[in-house]
Amino acid sequence: MISIDLSDKAALVMGVANARSLGWAIAQQLLEAGCKVGFSYQGERLKPELEKLLAGHEHTWMAQADATSEDDLSALFARAKAEFGHLDYLVHSIGYAPREAMEGRFLDTTPADWNTALSVSAYTLVSIARHAEALLRPGGSIISLTYHASQQVVPKYNVMGVAKAALEAATRYLASEMGAAGVRVNCISAGPMRTIAARSIPGFGEMYDKAAKAAPLGRNATPAEVGKLALFLLSDLGSGITGEVVYVDAGAHIMTMKLD
Repeated sequence: MISIDLSDKAALVMGVANARSLGWAIAQQLLEAGCKVGFSYQGERLKPELEKLLAGHEHTWMAQADATSEDDLSALFARAKAEFGHLDYLVHSIGYAPREAMEGRFLDTTPADWNTALSVSAYTLVSIARHAEALLRPGGSIISLTYHASQQVVPKYNVMGVAKAALEAATRYLASEMGAAGVRVNCISAGPMRTIAARSIPGFGEMYDKAAKAAPLGRNATPAEVGKLALFLLSDLGSGITGEVVYVDAGAHIMTMKLD
């Protein structure tokens, strides 16, 4: 087994809500490799859960920040500079669309719901990359989380599918511009996971079961597998990869159908 020592690295993970968050699965891998990690959370109601997760972990800190607020982001990255002096890794685990936008027809998406979904789920990657730019050292890496609904229609995913497509396009543009500074930008496309966010998708349970049956591996991928892929992409092991959408879904995205 390859041992990864990130004790001289510093990361900021944004969007951990609880122990089931994919952001936490990624953070766990970073912490186990010795990385120093700061965390942001949105809203004081999420603070107690994050405090529980970080209990016993050294070289960590946390701060409240709304990723759609320029003032909050300025304060967050000022805190990161004060704590670490620099950043090596940035993890964007942020996405949201109003539930009503996912319950009805995509055709009936309102301008307000469209703007909310794309602002929170896609534009925040651009804004946090801009705020992080001065702190990221050469060899740095940014990752975000997407889903295959960006490429094919998933019932009831609606405007979030469009937001994920925008996130993936933003990844390519950011990779193009930030590469000159030695910073890589990639997306992880995870299969269905039992996260809090997934509960907002109508019919998610059925979708989860069908994805497992369709996947070549005969199961769904796990949060731990997402975390391990993130560790690879963030670290020097993925040093030649940028602008990519990398799947970890047990192969489900390659299948049109699976016959018994």
